[in-house]
Amino acid sequence: MSETNRGTPTFRRPDELLWRTEPMRATGDLLALWASLPTLAPLRLGDGHTVLVLPGFLADDLSTIALRTLLKAHNYRAARWKLGTNLGPTEQTWGGAIRRLERLHERSGKPVTLIGQSLGGIFARELARRHPEQVRQVITLGSPYRLRSTEAPETTTVGHLYHSLRGLHTDAFDHTEPEEGRPPITVPTTSIYSRSDGVVPWQSCVDVERPLAENVEVTASHCGMGFHPQVLRIVLDRLAQEPGRWAPYAEAHPIAS
Repeated sequence: MSETNRGTPTFRRPDELLWRTEPMRATGDLLALWASLPTLAPLRLGDGHTVLVLPGFLADDLSTIALRTLLKAHNYRAARWKLGTNLGPTEQTWGGAIRRLERLHERSGKPVTLIGQSLGGIFARELARRHPEQVRQVITLGSPYRLRSTEAPETTTVGHLYHSLRGLHTDAFDHTEPEEGRPPITVPTTSIYSRSDGVVPWQSCVDVERPLAENVEVTASHCGMGFHPQVLRIVLDRLAQEPGRWAPYAEAHPIAS
């Protein structure tokens, strides 16, 4: 990562080797999940609040089934986003995400935790930014929210695909401004990132200095974030916190300057 003349960070595309080994490493993350299930099962049960899980770019609810199954096993109401494949902020996906959060909030009568993988995490942060009264906390998994959408084609390994769909995206979702200049998020956020991310620059997944924000590093691949056992332990720890008593994760890393 470097700085422009105007102080806005710019990010470099992940190493080609990391990108080429993503499928193999994600498979290893999945195998690690099966091996670690006995150690995840005893973790304490949650309070039953609703958790909405948002998939990444070009993914759907099938990609989050392992995470949602674990959440349900630990007494959380894990909710699908029910919007099909995430093609970016189309009217169907972005407008639908807003309505989905609103319904879940109304149904439970309590704020909803949002967990988003990659692009789903960018959606989750924007939902929390616009509707903080409906959101309990946000957890992002390899989400490059500090990356402006105009930078995606050059700095991510799937940015050309995202750019090819820009004509479908709604103007109601604008991610062209740097994160530093956007309105603050007022609910707790946990940004989980990996330096071995082969899809997006890991630095773009690390939060800037502000209250109620933390960054936690893991060793997962980008595609394996949703089922890597280290990630799942962190998620369950964050979900177990009582409202209004948020504290940083024990292994949280310093925020970005």
